[in-house]
Amino acid sequence: MSVYGDRVLPHIINIAMNTKQNRLTRQRVCEGLAGDIVEIGFGTGHNLPFMPPAVSRVRAVEPSRRSIELAQDRIAAASMPVEVVGLDGQRVSLPDDSADNVLCTWSLCTIPDAVAAVSEMRRVLRPGGALHFVEHGGSPHEKVRRWQDRLNGIQQRIAGGCNLNRDIPALIEAGGFTISRLDTYYAKGEPKPLGYLYEGIAR
Repeated sequence: MSVYGDRVLPHIINIAMNTKQNRLTRQRVCEGLAGDIVEIGFGTGHNLPFMPPAVSRVRAVEPSRRSIELAQDRIAAASMPVEVVGLDGQRVSLPDDSADNVLCTWSLCTIPDAVAAVSEMRRVLRPGGALHFVEHGGSPHEKVRRWQDRLNGIQQRIAGGCNLNRDIPALIEAGGFTISRLDTYYAKGEPKPLGYLYEGIAR
């Protein structure tokens, strides 16, 4: 990984993903989580302050070691134990049926094989559990989608492999889930090509 990707980009993401709007979204997405949580794409721990009291443990999968370093204050302040269990969401080093719920926020855009990652989420999830997610992805509006397609290559280079135009519901369903709740909208204050969001729960 380049110096930019390894040392600089995590700091940029840490700031950019901690807007007031994103915090409100994280709070909604974390509602209803309980028990033993596996979080794919843990980042710098921005979801930890929004974990409900019913969450007993968070096991984090995050490819960026620098992001884990930046998360240490949030991990120390968390009301539940947090354990970093892996670097690769495509191959999670956890047993089958070992999580009560799975959490994934703004991560499927970047994981190279997103379907493999979703399949791993399903594998580690116990029967009756749910995947809580929010992701940005391809817009259904033609003009916005054309801009997403044009800008996607630049976005990948400057944002660590992030894609603007992925079909998030299709990826989740291809990984073996059924989406039980889905809200779609443009994030307030963000350029439309970067901010079409898919927020929901899959089982």
